[in-house]
Amino acid sequence: MSFSFIRAGALALALSLISGPALAAKCGNGAGGFNRWLGQFKKEAAARGIRKSTLDRAFRGVTYDRRVIRLDRGQHSFKLSFAQFYRRRAAGLIGRARRKLKQKAGLLRRIEKRFGVPGPVLVAIWGLETGFGANSGRMNVIRSLATLSYDCRRSAFFTRNLYAALKIIQRGDMSPAQMRGAWAGELGQTQFLATSYLRFGVDFDGNGRRDLVRSSADVLASTANYLRGHGWKRGGAWGPGTHNYAVLKQWNAANVYRKTIAKMANAIK
Repeated sequence: MSFSFIRAGALALALSLISGPALAAKCGNGAGGFNRWLGQFKKEAAARGIRKSTLDRAFRGVTYDRRVIRLDRGQHSFKLSFAQFYRRRAAGLIGRARRKLKQKAGLLRRIEKRFGVPGPVLVAIWGLETGFGANSGRMNVIRSLATLSYDCRRSAFFTRNLYAALKIIQRGDMSPAQMRGAWAGELGQTQFLATSYLRFGVDFDGNGRRDLVRSSADVLASTANYLRGHGWKRGGAWGPGTHNYAVLKQWNAANVYRKTIAKMANAIK
C-alpha cells in the first residue's frame, strides 16, 4: 500500500503512542548529514530504553536511501473513480478471496469469536493490501524509516514509527533482516505501520511472536484487533452509512478504498 493510503488513525496513534522528551536529532534535506543524525538518534534511543544490542543489529549497514526520498516526493493525488478503482484493484481478486475464505474458515471463525470482525472483511483487506501476502514489499524497513525520520518533511511522524520498529525488534517479534516491507515502512501482509504493529499486533498462532509478515493467523487477527480497537461493532453491517463503514475510514481514509473493502467483502461472503 502506498503512503498516500496510510490509514487515518495512524497519525494520531503515532503522535501519542511513544512518549518522551522532545526529539533533539537535527533533520536534514540531503544525504550529507545523515550519519551525524543517526549517531545522535542512537544516543536518544538508548536514553529511552532501546538496548545497544538492538541498535547495533537494527542499524548495521543502514545508509541514507535516495530511492525512498524520490518515492516520497513522487506521490500523486488519487483521482480514480470508485468504479475504476474497484475494477483495477478488486475485481480480479474475488475468486481467490472466496477460496481464501473457505481455506481459512476455521481460523476466521475463531478470530471473529474473539474480536467480532467477520472473515469476509478481513479477507477483503488482506487481498487489497498485498494480494494475500504476495506483495508485502521487499525494502529494508529500518533503512526506510531512518531515511524518512532524518528527512525534514515528516520527521516527527516517521521518528515515532522508527522507535516503534526498534521496540518490535527488541521484544523479539522480528529480526531486522525479517523487517522487509513497503517504501514508507509499512510491514506485513496487511501493511501495518510500526506504531500500529506495536499496539495492535496479536500472537494468534501462539508461537510467542507477533509476526505479521509470515503468519496469516497473526496477520488476520491483528487486522481484526485494529478494527475492534477503532470501534468495530460485533454483528453490525459494514456498508456505506453504517457505523462499521465509518470504522473502515480508520483503516483507510480514501472513500474509494473503504467502499471497495465493503463491496468486496459482500461479494465474497
